[in-house]
Amino acid sequence: MQRVALTEELHFSRIIHGMMRLSEWNMTKEERLSFIEQVMELEITTFDHADIYGKYQCEELFGEAVSLKPSIREKMEIITKCGIVLEAPNRPSHRSHHYDTSKKHIVTSVEQSLKNLHTDYIDLLLIHRPDPLMNPEEVAEAFDQLVNEGKVRHFGVSNFKRSQLKMLETYVSQPLITNQIELNPYNLENFEDGTLDLSLEMQAPPMAWSPLAGGELFNGESEKAKRLRKALNEVGEELNIKAVDEVLYAWLLNHPSSIMPIVGSGKVERIQTAINSLKHKLTPHHWYHIYQASLGHEVP
Repeated sequence: MQRVALTEELHFSRIIHGMMRLSEWNMTKEERLSFIEQVMELEITTFDHADIYGKYQCEELFGEAVSLKPSIREKMEIITKCGIVLEAPNRPSHRSHHYDTSKKHIVTSVEQSLKNLHTDYIDLLLIHRPDPLMNPEEVAEAFDQLVNEGKVRHFGVSNFKRSQLKMLETYVSQPLITNQIELNPYNLENFEDGTLDLSLEMQAPPMAWSPLAGGELFNGESEKAKRLRKALNEVGEELNIKAVDEVLYAWLLNHPSSIMPIVGSGKVERIQTAINSLKHKLTPHHWYHIYQASLGHEVP
């Protein structure tokens, strides 16, 4: 498995496993542990969480499994996010869906995540979404406190655009080492608006959520989805790749920004497909064939 260096001491597996749907997989805690170990045997050691996943349940489900074999914690990297507030049965004080990036909320969220995940530290904490009410001085104070207390080792953001990331960067003492963003050929927004360019400028490899476009490229009926399916199959045929998702992952992995796709499947064979994509080298012809299918026209 390729490794991506985000800092001198923090390296992620190139393929990251996402735990957003863990609560839907109906596994016992023993089955969850076995699944985590199978993923790690494939050399995927980085796991992506957020406090809100599974209506605030997924972190706890993961932590229960890890607690059965605490020694595996030191062999993995844990990412989690905070800043979104959702109404949920286990959060009776939450009155609506909104954002909260206050110092109090960030610190409280991290402390709850540490408890849920059965760990003493988070490898990487992300602010989940840009907050129009964000006070960057409070975010900076929260980051300083969490670092000083040894609860969080590194920080980043998720879904931030260039101006939002650069603004926050001027306030915090710690480097913002990644931006977790939607990246797939169906939605080219972050390829075209400078967001991915900023990752290259900062030398901060991005993480890609929804690398398969939420299944749209497999069964979508829009003209764009049909064009992309045709292009993906044509590239796959030329490269002797049978799985469309393998071509999709390879398309992302061949970008120079060292994109780290987040694979959110509970099936080992689907995870293996993502790993298989690491061996494929796309030519500019192949890459742009898919890109132009999304655009619906040739590049200028």
